[in-house]
Amino acid sequence: MENKGVLVGSIIFVFASFFLMISLLAYESYKAKQMKQLAASVKSEARPTASSLPTQDFSMYKTKIGDEGREMVQIPEGPFTMGSNDGDPDEAPEHQVYLKGFYLDRKEVTQEEYMRFAKMTKRAMPRIEVFDDDQSKVLKPEFPVMSVSWDEAAAYCKWAGKRLPTEAEWEKAGRGESKRRYPWGDKFVTNAANVDGNEDGYKYLAPPGSFDAGRSPYGLYDMTGNVAEWVEDSYDEHYYKKSPFRDPKGPENADLKVVRGGSWRETEHNARLSKRFAAKHWRTDVTIGIRCASDLDQASGGADS
Repeated sequence: MENKGVLVGSIIFVFASFFLMISLLAYESYKAKQMKQLAASVKSEARPTASSLPTQDFSMYKTKIGDEGREMVQIPEGPFTMGSNDGDPDEAPEHQVYLKGFYLDRKEVTQEEYMRFAKMTKRAMPRIEVFDDDQSKVLKPEFPVMSVSWDEAAAYCKWAGKRLPTEAEWEKAGRGESKRRYPWGDKFVTNAANVDGNEDGYKYLAPPGSFDAGRSPYGLYDMTGNVAEWVEDSYDEHYYKKSPFRDPKGPENADLKVVRGGSWRETEHNARLSKRFAAKHWRTDVTIGIRCASDLDQASGGADS
């Protein structure tokens, strides 16, 4: 009888151990699946996936460090094709423009860099008026500054010993001398720019310089997407019909200013390099930021170290 009890107990122990092992394996499998999903989520929030675009060498273009410590790229003198006959009415006519050489920031101004300007000039940091999610998701030092008006953007560039680029300068720096629609070519590539949607790896803003494959012919980052950028020019939808061939400066000063480059909220169609946006000079928006320019012969001066 005693042996029978021991046998029954052993059988129960074996079955209990078996079911426990199966339960542990199922739990570990579930936990591994959850960790995999979490890792995929983090990857989607943090960085874009790889692009098939070829790596380019931009070392032929001269660079300099601006007075505020930011790198600029020299855009060479010469002609380029501005505008488009296949876009919106204010992008036409497609026309030739000749520009003298100039420098343009390689990357968009970050919130950390703008904060230095704000502190030294005793200005308030930009305020986000409208955003449909937790503001902390776009308020990070490494992200591009946004919600700045045209006046604030112009003041930052002046403080840095620079200026806002003209509309023509901005477009040449983005597309080079060809008629390309995007900085990398005519066909949109998902992982080359931060535009609307999560497919590029970012739901909202991305640190400037995150899309190496999307650089312009001169090596500038984020000329399409991330934040759109103020330029110097006032807006006139018919300006291209009467703009001069050499170094156009835009129409007479007006409340409406030009914004270029699309943003993280725009579709790929509206992120075309020839696309023109207009906004009141006092407007602030989570999609608009800053990139500065300077003349080749510009004397040093501007930001304090």
